[in-house]
Amino acid sequence: MSAAVINLETQANASQNLIIQRSPAGLSLQGRIKVPGDKSISHRALMLGAIAQGETEIQGLLLGEDPRSTANCFRALGAEISELNTELVKVKGIGLGNFQEPVDILDAGNSGTTIRLMLGLLASHPGRFFAVTGDGSLRSRPMSRVVKPLQQMAAQIWGRKGNTLAPLAIQGQALKPIHYHSPIASAQVKSCILLAGLNTEGKTTVTEPALSRDHSERMLRAFGAELSIDPETNSVTVTGNAKLYGQKVVVPGDISSAAFWLVAGSIVPGSELVVENVGVNPTRTGILEALAMMGADIQLENQREVAGEPVADLRVRSSQLKSCTIAGDIIPRLIDEIPILAVAATFAEGTTVIKDAAELRVKESDRITVMAQQLNKMGAKITELPDGMEITGGTALVGTDVDSYTDHRIGMSLAIASLNATGTTTIYRAEAAAISYPNFTDTLVKVCQ
Repeated sequence: MSAAVINLETQANASQNLIIQRSPAGLSLQGRIKVPGDKSISHRALMLGAIAQGETEIQGLLLGEDPRSTANCFRALGAEISELNTELVKVKGIGLGNFQEPVDILDAGNSGTTIRLMLGLLASHPGRFFAVTGDGSLRSRPMSRVVKPLQQMAAQIWGRKGNTLAPLAIQGQALKPIHYHSPIASAQVKSCILLAGLNTEGKTTVTEPALSRDHSERMLRAFGAELSIDPETNSVTVTGNAKLYGQKVVVPGDISSAAFWLVAGSIVPGSELVVENVGVNPTRTGILEALAMMGADIQLENQREVAGEPVADLRVRSSQLKSCTIAGDIIPRLIDEIPILAVAATFAEGTTVIKDAAELRVKESDRITVMAQQLNKMGAKITELPDGMEITGGTALVGTDVDSYTDHRIGMSLAIASLNATGTTTIYRAEAAAISYPNFTDTLVKVCQ
């Protein structure tokens, strides 16, 4: 019999409430599970397939809302993309520099990756005009971090609030190469400039203050781009007028999605879970390092390489976590996992400090404020910092009404926290999980049985 009662209720306005009632006797989580395909790699496979020559085949694509936004945008630009599924997606590319002018505004939905990476490609198509927007959340998120370097390359981009917010209008230009010293370590910024450099004569270089995730570099090389990387200076250079060729891409499981189960397996007593086929790219494994610092019992099994990306099965057993400080160069490698790390810290002995993560304030929600407010409602002791949180662990959580703020990672993190809370927790607007993890609730039910 299930040790937790889990119900997903759809409201009249199509919003969904996730209700989790833990048995007074407690529960343990058991089983082998798979998580959806890596979101970052899914986006890039669709994009590079669309601008390559020939056909790209993608296995394991994430079926979340964000990759659907990418597929729809690139279809409007002229690429032929088959119906999205996890088995096999075929992309018939149009070749670099061959975007058609769409007859309508491109809609990136909730996806910051879609709009920011696509801007680099749109800006480098001379003589063509494009307009792009997104949902209410995306229209409030800063675009200046990619607009400014593109303008240094001679791009013409207009938008709200001094060209910093979508909707954005782009008049394609023949861009000039630059060496951009990014003030932040951001894979989106780096990837946008590299994609712009693909269609720009000469060499375009991006230097970061710390290493951000390198999925773009790996995949660009696989598709035939000429890239050079200087690890000592965190710099990458792309040579323009590139020719890309269709490839076969196998998308591993997303470590950001696996993170929810790694924390769940760690904090719920008596648990043992195996998360299969997870991408363990070194630029993404900050979550494993942070949990190791906290004393989590996680083992990498069946380590292998799939389509240029390292992959492993992750076995997690429950353990008593301890506090630590999470800051500095590790932050870019776990920025998306900080909401669920805040949950882990709530159940750790001592006080955990998360710093250097101001980027969290301009995600799908202000993740610092929202996580602190919602977990504190449940009885946690979290103090906001300008760039992070101070979390005093060891306080018992009590089920109550909380809200995802339409942020997928917030909603799923609160669901994991509720597994260790007494009573009943109701998570409003839980449908947000579909952005990156459409079958999250089904998996939650499975591991609780």
